[in-house]
Amino acid sequence: MKKSVFLGTAAAATLIAGMGVAQEGSTLAQVQERDELNCGVNTGLVGFAAPDANGNWTGFDVALCRAVAAAVLSDSSKVKFVPTTGQTRFTALSSGEVDVLARNSTWTYSRDTDLKLDFAGVNYYDGQGFMVRKDLGVTSAKELDGATICIQTGTTTELNLADYFRANQMDYTPVNIDSNAEGEQQYMAGACDAYTTDASGLAATRAAFADPENHIILPEIISKEPLGPAVRHGDNNWGDIVGWTLNALVAAEEYGVTSKNIEELSKSSNNPEVQRLLGSTDELGAMLGLDAEWAKRAIQAGGNYGEIFAANIGEQTPIGLARGLNAQWTQGGLLYAPPFR
Repeated sequence: MKKSVFLGTAAAATLIAGMGVAQEGSTLAQVQERDELNCGVNTGLVGFAAPDANGNWTGFDVALCRAVAAAVLSDSSKVKFVPTTGQTRFTALSSGEVDVLARNSTWTYSRDTDLKLDFAGVNYYDGQGFMVRKDLGVTSAKELDGATICIQTGTTTELNLADYFRANQMDYTPVNIDSNAEGEQQYMAGACDAYTTDASGLAATRAAFADPENHIILPEIISKEPLGPAVRHGDNNWGDIVGWTLNALVAAEEYGVTSKNIEELSKSSNNPEVQRLLGSTDELGAMLGLDAEWAKRAIQAGGNYGEIFAANIGEQTPIGLARGLNAQWTQGGLLYAPPFR
């Protein structure tokens, strides 16, 4: 049995404070010493994170990784993208293989507490849906009794699926898959009647089909899936950096700061919030251990939140997603950045 050691209040406070200092900034120091951000992403989901023929990664989540790299390394290209599956993503983060996870991951109670992760915010408000072939003749998820369904293991969708079918007194046969690519292959090969995942993922998957018009996404959304970047528990400063980088992209859209006018606004804006955001006044970056223009570089990397959304998954892309819940709070959506002050 280990002996108990009693520390007086002052000594305990000093020890705890010392531990906090040791933990805070450690990931930032490692990233800056390495001169590269290791970012965990999807193995390949068009619109969110996927490499092209030359190995260059693009997508909605990829843009967030690049924004963080721009903030802390002054170069959005200094990112190593680490493909992770639904089963390996959290291990990759907790083991230190990646510094941040930006991989269509749902913020849940158990992941936040039991897995010792910190979600730095929500970059996409989503919900779980179902996709079927049009010739299956199904128009509602409640018509899937007895269906075979492709489902990624180690995900919230796996649990939601079981809950939904149980609540509706229906049966199903799961076809377990490890990645979206495998799910697409199994679904297209006819191994399952339906594919279920986040509705945004279904739209991205369908857009990659040769015949997207022959597949429909059913109307039911059976869950809340707040997707966001995650970091390891215990490094508060790093969590702040990732979270406030996301907030900077959201705030920039709200205040009309774009990749095209950012230089002009950094010199001429009369809006105190914009001045603080872009480092023209107050130098908020010092509170994170960064320089004054960290947020300005993050925005320049790929544009504000709206620009990133439109370029990667918006209505004018093959993915074709409307802003919906992901519109600014001033436009009836849920996006809301805390004040930069």
